[in-house]
Amino acid sequence: MYIKRPGKRPLANHEPLYLNDHARPRTRREFIAQGFRAGTAAIVGSSVLSLFANPRAAWADLSSEIEDCGIAVQGAGKIPFICFDLAGGASMAGSNVLVGKSGGQLDFLSTQGYNRQGLPGDMLPANPSFINTELGLAFHSDSGFLRGIQQSTSAGTRAAINGSVIAARSENDTGNNPHNPMYGIHRAGADGELLTLIGSQSSDSGGNSMTPMDLMNPEVRPTKVDRPSDVTGLVDTGNLVGLLDQSDAVAVMESIYRISNQKLGRLDTRVTRDEVIKDLVRCGYVKTANLAQRYGDPSALDPGADPRIVGPGGIFTSAEFNSEREFQKTASVMKMVISGYAGAGTITMGGYDYHTGERATGERRDLLAGRCMGACLEYAARMDMPLMLYVFSDGSVSSNGRIDDSIDGRGKGEWTSDNQQTAASFYLVYNPNGRPDTVSATSNQIGWMREDGNVETSSSPAANNVNQLVQTVLLNYMALHGEQGQFDTRFAGHGLGNSASRDRLIGLAPIVNGTIS
Repeated sequence: MYIKRPGKRPLANHEPLYLNDHARPRTRREFIAQGFRAGTAAIVGSSVLSLFANPRAAWADLSSEIEDCGIAVQGAGKIPFICFDLAGGASMAGSNVLVGKSGGQLDFLSTQGYNRQGLPGDMLPANPSFINTELGLAFHSDSGFLRGIQQSTSAGTRAAINGSVIAARSENDTGNNPHNPMYGIHRAGADGELLTLIGSQSSDSGGNSMTPMDLMNPEVRPTKVDRPSDVTGLVDTGNLVGLLDQSDAVAVMESIYRISNQKLGRLDTRVTRDEVIKDLVRCGYVKTANLAQRYGDPSALDPGADPRIVGPGGIFTSAEFNSEREFQKTASVMKMVISGYAGAGTITMGGYDYHTGERATGERRDLLAGRCMGACLEYAARMDMPLMLYVFSDGSVSSNGRIDDSIDGRGKGEWTSDNQQTAASFYLVYNPNGRPDTVSATSNQIGWMREDGNVETSSSPAANNVNQLVQTVLLNYMALHGEQGQFDTRFAGHGLGNSASRDRLIGLAPIVNGTIS
């Protein structure tokens, strides 16, 4: 049987959760949610510009052949997309992102409603000192997520961010929450230079939560990646680069391509007229030459070797990067996505089923998640790239009002039970050209809460349907490109209503025109 944890000692970030009101973990998801297995990361292919300062010079010799063969050297040009799957039912509303009534984030709930969301009477957002709008989206000023983001980002980065929170229920601690939007992001146009979909777990979604079945595409099922060595091992240029230096290896492959192309023209007409065979042979050498030219040195992909990520001027110090697996995982995903080798990814973090009868455990884990979120946003700023960051969890938690006065408990309400009624998701968008505009005065919030702190299930199509929550996220991703008018075509049979209804579900105005220029 389950062993009761003595007392109410706050747990370290990677210490498993022993919960008396839960059965012994039996599934992969339950082990991750309670921290018995490490969280994981997923990368989904797509996106844009190269890591190198002058990528086009490296492609010059092969540029026309690469174009003819349809080799994606800059992805599909869509905004990079990273989502955080906080497994177990993390607190999103109130104690982290403010969610109000129908008038928006600052249409305040009752004292009882905020109490349910873990905020005591002396920390209510009705007091302006407990509201922080530094990210455009309003957070509680003592949010663990916010404090973590602030630690990982510069003031300039934070000034170029905005977002929306979505009031939406999801079932507690179950594999039946189809939260993961990765296949939909791919259908919206994202594709990768090296990869299509990669996930840190051996699941159909590549992450902890399921993907909606109507978005599944077996042709792009994720490949597992969850550490820096997996990133550097993504490209295999064979032994040629080891035998020759990189420039000589590229020259050899170019010569083989040209000789082979000439021979194809002299083959028997029954073969030379077969364009499929010609393309397979010709483009095979072009692709190999391109790989040798651009990735002959796999360390160029290594997040640990990127001084913008690790080191004296990096987002992480060397000591913390080497000692914290969540930082290594986050760095691996953001390196691939934001540099343009992959464009969307899922980072699963485990142990967020933290209703342990105290507050400190949840605060510590929220801070860690915030540091990882902030790292992604800061790296996007350092790479001068836009980014959409989406955060979700399976279910949520609530407090009975008892206060944890410990240092890490911060004088807030103890988390005492699962509660799907207080759930929410949110997204943040970084725009290197300045803070994205909201569509309306209240569009930082989609749907709303009742006064008692529970989701109003009729407030939006997403509020009581996780499939439509994913559709709402996809609509907002397309809207950032000015492509919301194509939503009906890309996602036929969706549940978000007509164009006028969909417009009410869009939080931010476009930041690019179709693709990143």
